[in-house]
Amino acid sequence: MFSPKTLQICEPISVLSFMRTFLLLLVCLLPTFTTVLAQKKYTQAAENYFNSIRQEEALLTAFCQQMPKGGDLHHHYSGSVYTETYIEYVIERDFWLNTNTMDVHTENPMNDKTWVQFSALRKDGSLGLYKQKMLEKWSVKDYHPADSDLPQDKHFFTAFSYFRIANVLFNESNWETYKSRLQELKHRAKTENVSYIETAFTYIPCPPFTADLKSYNDSLRLNKNNKLVMSRLLDTLYQNFLRRGIKTCAEQHSKQVEKLHQEAQIDDDKFMMRYQNYAVRIIEPVDVFGQIVTSMWSAEASPLIVGVNFVAPEDNELAMQDYELHMLLFNYCKQKFPKVKTSLHAGELALGMVKPEDLTWHINEAVNTAGAVRIGHGADIAHEKNSYALLDKMKKEKIAVEINLSSNEFVLQLKNDKHPLALYRERGVPIVICTDDAGVLRTNLTEQFILLAKRYPKVTYKDMKQYIYNSILFSFIEENEKKQQLLQLLDSQFEEFEKQFAGK
Repeated sequence: MFSPKTLQICEPISVLSFMRTFLLLLVCLLPTFTTVLAQKKYTQAAENYFNSIRQEEALLTAFCQQMPKGGDLHHHYSGSVYTETYIEYVIERDFWLNTNTMDVHTENPMNDKTWVQFSALRKDGSLGLYKQKMLEKWSVKDYHPADSDLPQDKHFFTAFSYFRIANVLFNESNWETYKSRLQELKHRAKTENVSYIETAFTYIPCPPFTADLKSYNDSLRLNKNNKLVMSRLLDTLYQNFLRRGIKTCAEQHSKQVEKLHQEAQIDDDKFMMRYQNYAVRIIEPVDVFGQIVTSMWSAEASPLIVGVNFVAPEDNELAMQDYELHMLLFNYCKQKFPKVKTSLHAGELALGMVKPEDLTWHINEAVNTAGAVRIGHGADIAHEKNSYALLDKMKKEKIAVEINLSSNEFVLQLKNDKHPLALYRERGVPIVICTDDAGVLRTNLTEQFILLAKRYPKVTYKDMKQYIYNSILFSFIEENEKKQQLLQLLDSQFEEFEKQFAGK
């Protein structure tokens, strides 16, 4: 900068040169200033329109459908494929349907008349009727508690066991099936302006063959509070797994995922998908540990597999019994694989599902012991011990919470002000809005933003937009240039979207 005194002692030619340079700089920067002002004007126009229609569902649906939505970070591949796809798979192969239970097998397991081939149902004209009955069993479609012998949460998780026969083993013999389903998910996402999915993909079919290691289950449980003994036990098991070829198997899995991803042409200039491995929390500790180690090895081997998760009902008896132990297993693996990120389902519980005291520590353990860098659901946060301190830590350390409104409503019966979204928002915890299992729940990401707008009037358009950007900022994408590409795509998509409301 030049002061007036400086200008007084400058030669006239210097002053003239300065003025020319200043004017040239002003001309160059003017378009940028104009663009920024225009973008702010567009954003304000979109916000004004949003505020005027947020209680008009048809108008709000059109708005949210067209709005860019960034990424879906809490997403399960098997539960996100719509049930119709699974039903068509078993019909095409002419499997056998139990007309009483809606179970499906490749052949008649009981050799009785309750099992009928789909070709016979098509022939007698009843196929449509049974497809509807299957939809009701294999998803939450038309669920009503009075008509079901299962409570809502059990109905939800039982649906996965019904379509397991169509959720085929991940190997090259089932390549075309996986390709078509990944492309289905991609097409549906792009249709509703979702540019990124981070999906808990598939079980890694290389168990560490632990039948001879069963005695370790009791040892792990008995010594979970003894650091030294626990460390020795896990070191022994870890080396045992390596000798059994778990690392080689995990790396082969990563190569298969990469091959499938490329052949299915998943990534393009407006969409990307990345994958999470996962372990299941409702099996014995040695098997859980084997799955976590396998998942970590696989994630470390490929930039497409960006993290490790933990799935299955949290209120399951075994899951509750071993929860603290499970967090210690993740803690151990975090030391072995420091670069691998974890997003853990934690606090997917509500009052009445478990004893009140069991609502007080799950998220704490996931954050403080397991070292999770994102929390899935986090629904019992208001019950957690020292919840304010935990929320402040999540804010400070940028541990995002994955909010699943439809899922929490159906499975946990939490919605409106019973849901902890307002608590996370008040304490400044990073929030991302997700679907969980869109196929089973008969929903999509658009509906999650509709529910957000209608149920939470304090959530502004600016807030929603931040949650959308959070879905990219807090994604586990390893390649920084890919993350920047998605952020730039969001910028351009929002500019085009918000222009529509200028002058309204």
